[in-house]
Amino acid sequence: MSDDHYTYRVTWSPEDGEYVATVAEFGSLSWLDTDPTAALSKLRSLVADVVADLRASGDPVPEPLADRHYSGEFRLRIPPSLHRALAIEAAEQGISLNRLVSAKVAG
Repeated sequence: MSDDHYTYRVTWSPEDGEYVATVAEFGSLSWLDTDPTAALSKLRSLVADVVADLRASGDPVPEPLADRHYSGEFRLRIPPSLHRALAIEAAEQGISLNRLVSAKVAG
């Protein structure tokens, strides 16, 4: 597993008046900086330090989202009335319920 595989994002924070770098796999870590490149660089360094500390103490290290296997399936519970409405819509379009819902999620 590589620390470089973590899911980083840099966005502008109007509240802070700076860029904030975040990493999805470590929800409690972030870094603020006036320069977006510096925010990302400093956060990546912090993540490397945290990962090293976790490994040294024998604690589990989060697996990067990019390295995880995704089956393409997940269960979703919805009200029966919505299930019925979606089934009718799929039938009217001549497509499967799965294809209809996938298109709605993607759109």
